Amino acid sequence: MTSYTLETLLDREAIRDCLFLYCRGIDRLDEKALRAAYWPDATDNHGAYKGTASGFIDMALVKLQQAGRMVHQISNILIELHGNVAAVESYFAAYQEEKDANGQAFETMLCGRYVDRFEKRNGEWRVAARTVVYDWQRKTDLPNELTPDSFGLRQPTGGRQPNDPIYALLASVQAQKELP
Repeated sequence: MTSYTLETLLDREAIRDCLFLYCRGIDRLDEKALRAAYWPDATDNHGAYKGTASGFIDMALVKLQQAGRMVHQISNILIELHGNVAAVESYFAAYQEEKDANGQAFETMLCGRYVDRFEKRNGEWRVAARTVVYDWQRKTDLPNELTPDSFGLRQPTGGRQPNDPIYALLASVQAQKELP
């Protein structure tokens, strides 16, 4: 059994928060959140894309503007700390609504792992190098596009930054914090 110090527990929690921030960033097309998950000099091997993380973010923000809803989920996070460097493997499941050339809606489900080199710089953990390993893929036709109306009474529905309900909550909490 591994013995943890308070510092290693805090480091591990900071790494998890960074992984979750990436998911919010990609699902909500939140550029600030995405960039905060990577160091400026980070690299990303994301399947068809291989290069700088900044280049991946630029490409993804443009490409995903054309896509529909997205959900990324992270699980099975294994973190091996080695001083200010960590080897991190986290499983993901990603659901993406897309359209084919004829305008027919379909869902792509991708499952795999983020194999990340995290680095702690000035007390902050971020991804320095990411390799996305794909373990499962499935494409399924959707009978209809997933519009807010298609959820019926299940409202509100998720949206992109700044229209998702999380951004109103964050602004409200920030405003409370700034009160005397």
